[in-house]
Amino acid sequence: MDVHDGGSGSPKGPHTSGEAVAEKPPAQDAVPRPRAELPDPEPASRPEDAGSGPGSSAGTVPAAPEAGPADEAGQAGPRTGVAALSPRYQVGAALALAVVAVVVCVHVGMVFLHVAPSNTVTKAHGKAIDEWIYPEFEQNWKLFAPNPLQQNIAVQVRAQVRTVDGDSRTTGWYDLSAQDGRAIDGNPLPSHTQQNELRRAWDFFTATHNNDNRPVGLRGALSETYLRHIVVLRLERGGAAGAGGVVERIQVRSRTTNVTPPKWSTEKVSMKPVYRELSWWSVPDDETEGGTR
Repeated sequence: MDVHDGGSGSPKGPHTSGEAVAEKPPAQDAVPRPRAELPDPEPASRPEDAGSGPGSSAGTVPAAPEAGPADEAGQAGPRTGVAALSPRYQVGAALALAVVAVVVCVHVGMVFLHVAPSNTVTKAHGKAIDEWIYPEFEQNWKLFAPNPLQQNIAVQVRAQVRTVDGDSRTTGWYDLSAQDGRAIDGNPLPSHTQQNELRRAWDFFTATHNNDNRPVGLRGALSETYLRHIVVLRLERGGAAGAGGVVERIQVRSRTTNVTPPKWSTEKVSMKPVYRELSWWSVPDDETEGGTR
């Protein structure tokens, strides 16, 4: 029999082999258990919290200023351009841009109708189109023609002038085209007047006159006036009449010469100049002595 001490609880006698095994500490598992997740670190204290305590130092970072009205609206600085103007000037700028846009659209449309083949619009409003285009904005397709112009055309003029003594004399021929050529030669930025004014005036005249120099259509008289204005102004600027002299009549002619063919070409052309002389034109008093300026 086992010896008991008479108290409660389990007997204190010698243990059996099964009980000894039961009292041994349990063996560890072969596979280690996962570690418990580490607790999240405490959030860093904000600058304003760091400076709120009694031991805060004077070097703490101040809090960011509150967003003003401009920041809340999403604007990144002062307004520029049209937006910087007052409402009254914004309306004026918008109207000016609208007018410019309308004028550009009208001009492009007029040029298109001028160069386009004859159609219903040009037949009904051809006069209005011509008044818009001629003479400043005339267009043609000579550059893209199958056989472009292969001639040099020079416009020349001479004048009958009345001197300050009351005598009358006739000047020699002034080659106005050569004067324009000398002004363009070596000039990297020649003016539109030097390049095209005289040339377009002569083209305008030949397009509105027949071979007998008689006007064809209503624009014939306009082309004569336009060419005469240009020629008289050139003569006065060049001092053709002399000091105190007055230009009374002028005569214009063209000198046409063929362009020399290249050496590899077998084309044979005459190099003899061909002249086309117009009749004498009287110069009105309002076109002399600076009247055309």
